[in-house]
Amino acid sequence: MKKRSILLLLLLSNTFTIKSATEPTASKNTANKEIQHNFDDIVFDWSGTFAEVLRTSGDKHYKIANPQECIIKSINTFLNCLDPHSSFLDPKTYKAILEMTSGQFFGIGIVIDNTRSSKDKHLNVINTIPNGPAEKAGVKQYDKIIEIDGKKLEGMTTEEATTKLRGEKGTKVAIKVLRENKKAPLPFEITRDVVKAQSSIAFYLKEHDIYYVSLSTFSNNAVKQIRDILEKATKKSYKGLILDLRNNSGGLLNAVIDIAGLFLDKGSSVVITKDKHDKTMAEYKTTINPVANVDIPIFILVNNYTASASEILAGCLKVHSNDLSKKSKNGQKKLFTFIVGSKTFGKGSVQEVIPISNDCAIKLTTSLYFLPDDTTIQGKGIIPDFPIERLFPPPEKLVWFTKHYGREKTLKHSIKTNGTKNKKNKNEPKDKDKKTETWTERLKKSLEKDNQFIETIRLINVFNMVKQANPSAINTREKAVAYLKNLFALNGSLDMVEFKI
Repeated sequence: MKKRSILLLLLLSNTFTIKSATEPTASKNTANKEIQHNFDDIVFDWSGTFAEVLRTSGDKHYKIANPQECIIKSINTFLNCLDPHSSFLDPKTYKAILEMTSGQFFGIGIVIDNTRSSKDKHLNVINTIPNGPAEKAGVKQYDKIIEIDGKKLEGMTTEEATTKLRGEKGTKVAIKVLRENKKAPLPFEITRDVVKAQSSIAFYLKEHDIYYVSLSTFSNNAVKQIRDILEKATKKSYKGLILDLRNNSGGLLNAVIDIAGLFLDKGSSVVITKDKHDKTMAEYKTTINPVANVDIPIFILVNNYTASASEILAGCLKVHSNDLSKKSKNGQKKLFTFIVGSKTFGKGSVQEVIPISNDCAIKLTTSLYFLPDDTTIQGKGIIPDFPIERLFPPPEKLVWFTKHYGREKTLKHSIKTNGTKNKKNKNEPKDKDKKTETWTERLKKSLEKDNQFIETIRLINVFNMVKQANPSAINTREKAVAYLKNLFALNGSLDMVEFKI
């Protein structure tokens, strides 16, 4: 089988090209050679021991039921030990990953947390796709899948888990989930069907003259959707753009490059990959002309589930907007970019899928991503300019507590008025009469109670007022961040002096 490497950023992307770079220093070369020598010695010693264990087990064990499965698990354990994102792909999983690039697939209709480790005992359901098989079966947002077809998720890679959830149309998959305020796991049997996830949703906030775009994943379809949104927006001036990357845990690398190209000059650096010798392997630059309006501030919403591809986009736009004294190639000022929310996940490592024998492959971490200013995301994440923790919507526990406690009407034998004792509101809709909300309707309802979103609108409005009244106060990104932080008391500390009474 002809071997080839496929660059991964949580999903498949195009094979990368390698550019020349300066060689590492002599001291680094010596250190790396020593590490390689030690690794080779250890492998030589212990591979013989492993072979001996296999041979002895074959000769002496009472009854080996499935030696292939045991060997696959042992290889996967070794790769998991290297780092959280390296893993072994058996034939079924590898085939499924190769098929994942299609926009249509047979699954159960959930958005999962791709940042989990194989040591995690569950898989977080970030969202369910409206009218999808999972939602129809009763699976809810924030459920935790702990079992798939009778197999526990502990020790299972995310790739294995997603492969088990996918399958032929009309086939069934059984899962068990943990749900807040439920004592026992909830079982569901779900029939797989065609799932078409919406990559992005956009709103125009007429009252505030602000555009809002939510991007759930980086796909080729998402690039087209974002381009269409920006082209419509550029037909007139507006106050600002909110780009929501919360809960976006990655996607195609080429999609990140193309979306960055909608904002940056053609030929702008987006991300660089470096190997273990600190040698530049590749530099990815924009290849299209920008579409977004210049001088329009971009406020990017992030959280701890903002990972990998979404961190690259947020980071590179922030880096390029740091020096606003420089003009873009077309002579206009570059975009202002600000990050709002909580610190991002911090996945800045590159995985390659490398085919090996027996129709298998290994997903191996081979390099790290670096932003255009030569800083890495790995383990650090993107720190927001305006740290705002999400407060709403409140967790299910708080909703339940508020409903049953803290109200006069919840007290035992409380006095009811106007004949309301033990009577339900006739106009109150019954659960069975509720229609399934579309993704758009669900997002609208969520944003109305979203304090991060609401505070971002305020930041944009204040930014524009200051821009009109005192433009020199915010003529650089650094000055704008400091000014807005001071106005909103977002610097994390307040100078408070006790007032004696």
